[in-house]
Amino acid sequence: MLINENLIDMNLEADTKEEAIKKLAQMAYKEGRVNDIDRYVEAVLKREAEYSTSVGFGVAIPHGKTDAVNEPFLGFAKVKGIDWSAPDEKPVDLVFIIGVPEAQAGNEHLKILAKLSRRLMKDDFRQLLRQASSKKDILAAVQEAVA
Repeated sequence: MLINENLIDMNLEADTKEEAIKKLAQMAYKEGRVNDIDRYVEAVLKREAEYSTSVGFGVAIPHGKTDAVNEPFLGFAKVKGIDWSAPDEKPVDLVFIIGVPEAQAGNEHLKILAKLSRRLMKDDFRQLLRQASSKKDILAAVQEAVA
């Protein structure tokens, strides 16, 4: 399964995008999805340096392809207004993180990203995520979005 309740944080304490990425990477590590937190975070931040992964609408989708990832995963967190260099200049409050092993880098992460991005363009989906009060609700919405 790409995502589970242990890869969801309903109230991630982070003041910067770097801090949010590190904490989400730690969640993935605890779940056995990442074997080297530092290398994974480095890959995500390298991608972030090339172009901000904020898509606007208060959403960011940082991602990394590296052999520090054991199996593809999707993590999610609600945060309190982080500056993510968004195209609409609005702070981010919803963060999805994607990790894919280098060997599967071809199109696995692109498929995940495409499905998720299509849903995130819809205001009702973003509102559902913002108003969800349980990990179970988030999980159901996200699983349906990337199915």
